[in-house]
Amino acid sequence: MYLIAVILLSILFIVVGTARFKQHPLLLLLLAALGVGLATGQPATDLIRTIGRGFGDLLGAIGLVVVLGSVVGVVLEQSGAAQRIADAVLRLFSEKRPALAMASIGAVVGIPVFCDSGFIILSKLSQHVAKRTGVSPAVTSLGLAGGLYTTHTLVPPTPGPIAAAGNLGAEPYLGIIIGLGLVIMLPNILLITWWARRAGSSLTLSLPEKDTAESTTQLPSLSASMIPILVPLLLITVASFGSLLGLPESLAGPVSFLGNPLIALLLAVFLCVPLLRHSTNSTLTQAISEGIVQAGPILVLTGAGGAFGAVLKATPLAEVVSGWLGGEALSGVGLLLFAFCTAAFLKTAQGSTTSSLVITSSLLAPFAVQAGFDTGLELALLVAAVGSGGMVASHANDSYFWVVSQFSGLNSRDAYRSFTIQTLLQGLVSIITVLLLYLLLQV
Repeated sequence: MYLIAVILLSILFIVVGTARFKQHPLLLLLLAALGVGLATGQPATDLIRTIGRGFGDLLGAIGLVVVLGSVVGVVLEQSGAAQRIADAVLRLFSEKRPALAMASIGAVVGIPVFCDSGFIILSKLSQHVAKRTGVSPAVTSLGLAGGLYTTHTLVPPTPGPIAAAGNLGAEPYLGIIIGLGLVIMLPNILLITWWARRAGSSLTLSLPEKDTAESTTQLPSLSASMIPILVPLLLITVASFGSLLGLPESLAGPVSFLGNPLIALLLAVFLCVPLLRHSTNSTLTQAISEGIVQAGPILVLTGAGGAFGAVLKATPLAEVVSGWLGGEALSGVGLLLFAFCTAAFLKTAQGSTTSSLVITSSLLAPFAVQAGFDTGLELALLVAAVGSGGMVASHANDSYFWVVSQFSGLNSRDAYRSFTIQTLLQGLVSIITVLLLYLLLQV
């Protein structure tokens, strides 16, 4: 219980410090990381190394992706391409449903693409949809963030659900897991649309006001505008599904290379060059410079969140959770609820959705068969229960929280009140859907 209390106090320290006392998250995250490490007996030299490694590892994983995504976003904005795409999206969904439009787009993109990368790529589009419809950009940002987050945690081939399926012996049933995830996605989309309108309408964002019309002469065509978005998404999608399709080695290597988010977004930067002729005051060099400036604060906060998460992972948290099982097998609804609660606790404490899914599914693997979960559908429901818990809840120790808040212009206090609560509600709606499906299929 001491470890649990320390972790909860560290989270409370960050939330209260940013939301109530308006302190900068960087300072609070580093102090929380040091506090947890010292309180749990981690040697000082090891603790300092863990903080540095956590900061560097996360930036090594997504740092350049954030920078390149920011550059693409700058070009899409300054060339008018984002405005052109926003017009097309609203013609498809109608201007009365901007939150539904962005949630639906996010849900589709989030199946093959990491939610962090997806939000970075589509954030400018979200802002232009908001501008076209007259709603707060927070509405469309919450819609996009929620849609991406839903399929990221529930639908393979994202790593979390794939790993959970592997640990639980459900790899032969990936098709069922994908189908079940898509079913659970539907009530999530409805929830996200309602919550984004309710929570986002009253929020004021800190994004700088820019008049795109002044920097453009004529809007680019829709096809030219879409290319820098569709090409990286397509490459990442093909690479994600490549492992499922069993591609020959001669193709798997090149596909995996081109589908890496870093390579895909680097290519997207070059594909943006033709759009620059529609901007009267921007060059590729200027766009890169502005993208780096925009990415700086995001990188610092994301890295600090990674440092905090690394210190939490260095605690014996997994062993504590494993001890909760007490060697007793659960059954039916009890196992599904335990899977949800365990994954939710690990997600909230450690910040990583993928880690929470991997650890929880590993702990549950010995008990699944004892509990009677041996068919494809039952195992798929168990994977979905773990994924539902992995949604609860995104906050200061989650890199996605900082990507969403910084790219959308939400301050920390508003991000807790809107996005963090949204992820909590998404997890609850998802597990309720899982339980209803389990009970219905048991009749």
